[in-house]
Amino acid sequence: MLATASFALQASAPFVATPPDVIERMFQLAGVGSGDVVYDLGCGDGRIVIEAARRYGARGVGVDIDRVRIDEAQRNARLAGVGHLVSFRVEDALTTDVSDATVVTLYLVSALNVQLRPRLTAQLRPGARVVSHNFPMGDWDPDRVDVFTSADGQSRTLYLWIADAKADPRQ
Repeated sequence: MLATASFALQASAPFVATPPDVIERMFQLAGVGSGDVVYDLGCGDGRIVIEAARRYGARGVGVDIDRVRIDEAQRNARLAGVGHLVSFRVEDALTTDVSDATVVTLYLVSALNVQLRPRLTAQLRPGARVVSHNFPMGDWDPDRVDVFTSADGQSRTLYLWIADAKADPRQ
C-alpha cells in the first residue's frame, strides 16, 4: 500500500526543470568533483547528472519513474558526449539502490524527501552528501542552507545534509 501511495505521489508531481544557475549552486554546496558519483532522484531530462559529468567528469545516475523522461535523458547524455559517464534508470526513487552514491540531488516534494530518509540513512556511506532544491527533509536538520535569488528572479533554498557514521533515530 505504501509503495502504491508513494508511486502515485511521484507520478502526480510534475517535472519542473532545475535552472542551470541553481544546478551550479547545488554542485558548489555539495563540493562535486571528478571522483563523485552523483545520483539525481526524479531526474527528468537528466540535466543534473549530465552537467556533473560534463563540468567535473563525475559519474552520474539518473532515476525517474517516467520512461519518456528517461529516454529524453539518454538522448541528452549522448548529445552532450557524456553517455559513457552517466546512466539512467526507470525506477521508483524510494526503492532504487543508492549505495554507491557520493552525492544525491533532489527536487522532490517534502513528503517524498521524508519517505527517502530511511533508504538514504541505510545506504549512504559516511561523507556522502544530499542536496535538496527548495524542499527540506522533515525534521532532519541540514548541515548547511543556501538561500539566494536565481537568474530567473525566484527565491531558492538549497539544503545540504552530510551522511555520518551513525544511523539517524528519526528516520
